[in-house]
Amino acid sequence: MVELIIENETNEEICSAQVDEIKRVCEAVMACEDCNFDAEISLTFTDNSGIREINNEYRGIDSATDVLSFPMLEFGRDEENAEFETDGELVMLGDIVISIERAREQAAQLGHSMRRELAFLTAHSMLHLLGWDHVDDPTGEMYMIDKQNEVLGSLGLTREIEEF
Repeated sequence: MVELIIENETNEEICSAQVDEIKRVCEAVMACEDCNFDAEISLTFTDNSGIREINNEYRGIDSATDVLSFPMLEFGRDEENAEFETDGELVMLGDIVISIERAREQAAQLGHSMRRELAFLTAHSMLHLLGWDHVDDPTGEMYMIDKQNEVLGSLGLTREIEEF
């Protein structure tokens, strides 16, 4: 189970169907990664200006991006499963920040729906929260691509999927 804490810093309405689908993507990634715990995730929707500020503050990169991930835990990728003693408590997995503006631009450039783009960005970010990376790591990059495709495919979130 995933509990999302949503912050919408945009003027765009985020409908309950979008939130439900994002939650399904989070849960599917966790299942794919054999996570045996319930998680809490902070999810912020912002615009290009907002994500640029965050990217500059935390990564020293003064440019907008599509999604940022801020994991709260370290996962040893030598271990087979992510296991924690939780005593039934939710594990705070981390923060995801998505630029709705950039997501919309990318969806248009790639010729698919905003719905699919948000699902992709969520799956990508979840893998980061679970310890995977693609920067300077070809193995991690291939793993992330495969898992993103696997999760989105299993949920029927193909490039051809329509908006809500």
